[in-house]
Amino acid sequence: MLDQWFNPQKTPMAGEKPDYRFSLANERTFLAWIRTALALVAGGLACAQFLPPLPIAHLREIIAVTLLLLGGVVAIRAVDHWARTEKAMRMGTDLPKSRFPAILALLVALGAALLVLAVLIKALT
Repeated sequence: MLDQWFNPQKTPMAGEKPDYRFSLANERTFLAWIRTALALVAGGLACAQFLPPLPIAHLREIIAVTLLLLGGVVAIRAVDHWARTEKAMRMGTDLPKSRFPAILALLVALGAALLVLAVLIKALT
C-alpha cells in the first residue's frame, strides 16, 4: 500500500486509464482533505499556544492534542481515499464508500460544543 502512495510508477496500472478530468477531480478532493488536515493541525497549535488556561484542568492540552491527532488522521485518510478512488476508476468499479466525512463532522461539532461549554463555565466563574 505505501509503495502505491509514494511511488505510483512502480504500481502496475490495472484496468483502463480513466478520463483525466476524473483523475484531476480526485486530486482536487485529495487537496481539499489535506487543507482540512492542515487547518486541524493549525487549530491544535493555536490552542496549545494561545488559548488561556481553561477552568477544567488540562482541557486546553486535551483540545490541542486531539486536534493535532485528528489532523494527522485526516491526512492519512486523504491519501488512502485518493489511492482507492483512483484504483476504482481504473477498474470500473463503484467508488469507495466512506463514513469518515460524517464522523469527522461529528467530531468537529462535538469539539465546538465542548469549547462553548468551557467558555460558558469560564464566563460564569
